[in-house]
Amino acid sequence: MTAAVTEAAVQVDGLHKRFGPALALDGMSFTVQAGQVTGFVGPNGAGKSTTMRVILGLDRPDEGRALIGGRPYSGLRHPLSHVGALLDASALQPSRSARHHLLWLARSQGLGSNRVDELIESTGLAPATGRKAGGFSLGMRQRLGIAAALLGDPPVLLLDEPFNGLDPEGIVWMRGFLRALAAEGRAVLVSSHLMSELQDAADHLVVVGRGRVVADTSVADLITAASGDRVRLRTEARTGAMTVLANAGATVAATGRDTLTVAGLPAARIVALLGESGVPFTEVAAHRATLEEAYMELTRDVTEFRAAPVTR
Repeated sequence: MTAAVTEAAVQVDGLHKRFGPALALDGMSFTVQAGQVTGFVGPNGAGKSTTMRVILGLDRPDEGRALIGGRPYSGLRHPLSHVGALLDASALQPSRSARHHLLWLARSQGLGSNRVDELIESTGLAPATGRKAGGFSLGMRQRLGIAAALLGDPPVLLLDEPFNGLDPEGIVWMRGFLRALAAEGRAVLVSSHLMSELQDAADHLVVVGRGRVVADTSVADLITAASGDRVRLRTEARTGAMTVLANAGATVAATGRDTLTVAGLPAARIVALLGESGVPFTEVAAHRATLEEAYMELTRDVTEFRAAPVTR
């Protein structure tokens, strides 16, 4: 597959949107660059779905604008050749086969059957191409939705929760597929709640909350910032190590049966203190935060719906 990369970017500029008394978007602004996968994340009610609908011309903003390749969606001729989208994997005619579903979409845009057959093969739909789509699992519907989004070979892709319903093999395939699409020069915007999948698939992250952007940064920089100067210590003598390091002014947290996270002391000083005190340890290494840790820290104050902690 190839993609025309001219102006293959999404620009969201100052979007405001209300639904009655509810404020959905409150100045949402960000850009999706060509040649990378951009994760679009935030708590429920943060404005992700509304933003994607505005980009695709399905909702009209009260203020601001959203452009695809420098133009609004309404100004695109043959839009499938400019932007492909997967918002709802269940939005299909259940009595149609996978191939007929794709052929119907292709013909609406003046595309031929060769493209349909190519995408059936590349998305792993070939074994089910003649089956009625209404009998598909959610994972197979996701693959069909991806194929539909790619029909026009667009330089821009908007995918909402594409990992949902995929089995482990499908998740691995999706990660690689998204990276391959970006490597072809496409701008790929992926909304997801699965931080572990975005950590391996996304280059950039736009974190939103309460209708506005909370962070707009590379995944690598976000993880580095969240990791800080903390040190991971592995020891069977957890209590003794905590006492020695806390007495030296460190902040120590138990993160596992034999694992501590230490802040406030460099690794060399930790090693020296434990050695002087005769506390055994098996590992001292720089702590590397997960994307999920970084996300939880960023969105702690903008989560609208929070469950009570589980008690026993």
